[in-house]
Amino acid sequence: MLITRTPVRVSFCGGGTDLPAFYQNHAAGGLVTSMALDAHIYVAINKRFDDSIRISYSQTENVDNFEDLQHELVREAMRLTGVTSGVEITTIADIPGKGTGLGSSSSVTVGLLHALHAFAGRQVSASQLAEEACRIEIEILDQTIGKQDQYAAAFGGLNQIQFNADESVTVTPIDSNAAGLGDKFCLVWTGLTRKATPILEQQSANTSNKMERLISMREQANEVAGMIQSGNLESIGKLLSDAWELKRGLADGISNEEIDSLFDQLMELGCSGGKLLGAGGGGFILVQTPPGVQEKISDALDNKVLPLNADFSGSTLILDDRGV
Repeated sequence: MLITRTPVRVSFCGGGTDLPAFYQNHAAGGLVTSMALDAHIYVAINKRFDDSIRISYSQTENVDNFEDLQHELVREAMRLTGVTSGVEITTIADIPGKGTGLGSSSSVTVGLLHALHAFAGRQVSASQLAEEACRIEIEILDQTIGKQDQYAAAFGGLNQIQFNADESVTVTPIDSNAAGLGDKFCLVWTGLTRKATPILEQQSANTSNKMERLISMREQANEVAGMIQSGNLESIGKLLSDAWELKRGLADGISNEEIDSLFDQLMELGCSGGKLLGAGGGGFILVQTPPGVQEKISDALDNKVLPLNADFSGSTLILDDRGV
């Protein structure tokens, strides 16, 4: 058996500027400041006795031809890597599999590619994994999504990620004491899930009319990186709230009454600011928490709370006991 472990991500600022509708039309490109989270997607691959294929996720598929797989990400990752028969693949997640705002679908793609390449005996770089994941999701499957999730999952760590008009991507680690982030930030589960695609399609279509707003969001990605580097973590809360206000105006459905109500409750409990992660409509809210506030949230609300702990490994092969 062979197992890969791939982190999901938290985006502080700049989300939305990683869509081609923005970075192909802005001279400086897109820019996101994000962190890989210590919550993971696991992909296990085992060689089967025969040439059939078994895939286990929220559903189970048994097929003789990989072309018949309903799971598009598995099918296309198998096609790209050339591992197309005689395998059993299982995916397991630390968090809900869809609609979290943590980029879990792209983490699945990166983890699948890593596992399949390793199964074929190939060592691949984080850059290759991210590029191939983007190719599958954006080019082959024609999904209206950005590129930040794939790069955060593949590289791990706390980074500024720049998206250029020529489709190149630059990942720059942020020099900081990320270990302290878990005491000052946490994620609060809204209990709501949603499909990101409809919101992102509308956001992409609105880009030309929302350029000033998106340029401001890009500038916030630089601001928050500076605050993290200087250790001025307490000031990030207000910046997150400002980013949330900008984000809410990009498309319909990004927020709703339930999300607004929970956000207000979190502010009343003492959070200094926050934002909803991902495309919108559900998932996790990232909040900045002064001392004692995380305990207040846990005591007052039934919502699941996760500390903001970083993963610095990126997509990793954690088990290979095939004896090769």
